[in-house]
Amino acid sequence: MSVGQYHALCQRYRGRAVEIRTRDGRRHRGIIQRVSNNRVFIQPLGRNRNLGGFGYGYGYGYGGFGYGLALGAIVGLALLPFFFW
Repeated sequence: MSVGQYHALCQRYRGRAVEIRTRDGRRHRGIIQRVSNNRVFIQPLGRNRNLGGFGYGYGYGYGGFGYGLALGAIVGLALLPFFFW
């Protein structure tokens, strides 16, 4: 899949719980909060839900948008079942 296709897919699933796999083999589970031209920002699920920050929601980082993943690093994206919420 191309970066443009992952961008469209992330836009479509914004607000939904997903699992994103990256080129380095990591799996990131969270809710897509925002999608920019080159990054997708997810709010983590589970034990990593509060990763620090003050939660203002106005900047990048761990606050309101979660953390960013480069769209070019994504190799897979899957919706998570409802019970993961």
